[in-house]
Amino acid sequence: MRILGIDPGVATIGFGLVEAERASVRPLRYGVITTPAGLRLSNRLYQISQDMSELLALFKPDEVAVEELFFSKNITTGIAVAHGRGVILLEAERAGVPAYEYTPMQVKQAVAGYGGADKRQVMLMTQRLLKMKEIPRPDDAADALAIAICHSRSATSLLNTERVFDPRRYDTR
Repeated sequence: MRILGIDPGVATIGFGLVEAERASVRPLRYGVITTPAGLRLSNRLYQISQDMSELLALFKPDEVAVEELFFSKNITTGIAVAHGRGVILLEAERAGVPAYEYTPMQVKQAVAGYGGADKRQVMLMTQRLLKMKEIPRPDDAADALAIAICHSRSATSLLNTERVFDPRRYDTR
């Protein structure tokens, strides 16, 4: 299964594409989408839309995993990021790719084994789990890979009955 992890933003959006098969996850591509400072929000959102559409067409993921927002101190920035996140979800829907959402705590738990892990711990575990020589950079791309890993652990779990149990395979007549 090809999973495209997305760390949403407005100025910088991280992406990470992984191939997941059972307990094995390997990185395929990662990087960031950036929008120039000084552009109106509507222009930035349009740019994000175009770039996401391109990524989805190029990578052809089976599923998309997007981090949910966590509002801390700057609500104004959070609102702009929420707009960007909405555009990302819209483009996944438009491309017909199922999108799944994870909280930062869920990502930390899945990658580092502890929902209160700090950023450095998550980045080191992302590197280790993907068997990479170095920590992926920039940070937004590393975060996107961690989100993809989180989804891979959920999506390939035997406990995930949506994917495992297909009632058509079990004719009860």
